[in-house]
Amino acid sequence: MRIIFMGTPDFAVPSLHAVREAGHDVVAVYTQPPRQAGRGMALRKSPVQREAEQAGLTLRTPERLKSAEEQARFVALDADAAIVVAYGLILPQTILDGTRHGAFNLHASLLPRWRGAAPINRAIMSGDAESGVSIMRLDQGLDTGPVCREARVAIGRDMTAGELHDALAASGARLMVEAMEALAQGQLDCRPQPSEGVTYAEKIDPAETRIDWSRPAPEVHDMIRGLSPFPGAWFELELKGRKERVRALRSTLAEVSGAPASVLDEHLTIACGEGAVRLTEVQRAGRKPMAAEEFLRGVELRAGTTLG
Repeated sequence: MRIIFMGTPDFAVPSLHAVREAGHDVVAVYTQPPRQAGRGMALRKSPVQREAEQAGLTLRTPERLKSAEEQARFVALDADAAIVVAYGLILPQTILDGTRHGAFNLHASLLPRWRGAAPINRAIMSGDAESGVSIMRLDQGLDTGPVCREARVAIGRDMTAGELHDALAASGARLMVEAMEALAQGQLDCRPQPSEGVTYAEKIDPAETRIDWSRPAPEVHDMIRGLSPFPGAWFELELKGRKERVRALRSTLAEVSGAPASVLDEHLTIACGEGAVRLTEVQRAGRKPMAAEEFLRGVELRAGTTLG
């Protein structure tokens, strides 16, 4: 089929690659324009843009899709379907109707659970044992369209958001190929989402990334892995007379207890409101992630110390 692909971050790249490998004709790739990033604030291309350029695909990077001219350019591509994977722009109705079969979105949850911006993070932060991907036909609502395909992925007890992201991206790419094959054969069945079980995955607010050691250990553990590697849960530590933020990237539950926020041993086990977590990977400001053992070689943190 003639496909328009619309996506921006790393999560979308496997789907773009898989659709091309399946033999579909990607007539254009839409992605967000380069943005300033890094210390030098240089313009940085999106992962999808880099992939499209490497493959020699027609690339479009509009700031928005609201103008009649931009919408006419989209319709003129004469595509069978649009595939949308974390594109990041609202699609006007003209775009949704601008192909023969419509626009199909890959969403990183089992809809209707975790509609919205941060489904991967929220699933782990809530302690979900399972997540997955859904292919839905887009409508004007917030992830409300009928679901055409889904695939489930187990969430391991210590799995991070980064690991779940990669698993769902790979699973979603395979699922999108299946959906497009069914669509080409006129056999794609899309069913309305149930009204029960709807939850919303709000964007992560920086104010909620500081670790509250007074919470039960399972909640602290889920927060740490749900925010890893980005934006990262953090705690404050006083080093050489100044306060420093340390990001906790990996942890595991520990069967010990103590006063909340206190260091319990020489292995970076921290007491919570109930139980404790053992930090296994951390990152100091301006440095690379490191194992807890390496961190403790450079930081004197004795048992009995209370964290900020």
